Amino acid sequence: MALWTALVATVVVAQLVTGWVPLPTADSKTTTAAGTKPTGPAAKLVLKAEELVQAGIRQGENKDFSGARSSFRRALDLDPANKLAWYNLGVIAQENHRTADARAAYDKALKIDPDFDSALYNKAILLESSDTDKAIALLKRIVGADPRAATAYLHLGQALAKKGRDGEAEDAFGFAVRADPSLQQFVPEQFRDSSDSSDSTTAASTGTEAGTNR
Repeated sequence: MALWTALVATVVVAQLVTGWVPLPTADSKTTTAAGTKPTGPAAKLVLKAEELVQAGIRQGENKDFSGARSSFRRALDLDPANKLAWYNLGVIAQENHRTADARAAYDKALKIDPDFDSALYNKAILLESSDTDKAIALLKRIVGADPRAATAYLHLGQALAKKGRDGEAEDAFGFAVRADPSLQQFVPEQFRDSSDSSDSTTAASTGTEAGTNR
């Protein structure tokens, strides 16, 4: 899966953001809504929209964000329910620090597919500083669906620590590092000893959530 991942680390917070999410390869005509398959003339529009989404992803990977944005917009003109076009517009907006635009795009994608984990994750990252409680709720949805979601657990730990819920934060950091030991460097210092994956004999197999480094 081709992904563009932005990694920005500060002393306390690791901003691990999900990048491009491409179309599924096995069954392409399913992007308008989970499990739906357009037929007749609508199918041609959906197929053309998917081609534009693929083109937009290639443009984005080549840093042609203006061209990518145009391709995703054209895709939505053909298929307004294309969740990947909305999501990838959010990625561009988030990369350009246009927070309101990014959140609006992720909300559009989530209206189409409420369980779209990459959109849930990136929206949670946007909300960590402004609405920590909402970010915690979103991150708990992700880890509830995928216990191996390492970077979601990392951000959940950071959000819980911000709220002073240190015991829960410690547990979340522990899950994150056991799932992906490379995340140990992003755990706040006061939690590092308790989250050290070498202390656990039941470490989870390496893996992270859909749409991030997994």
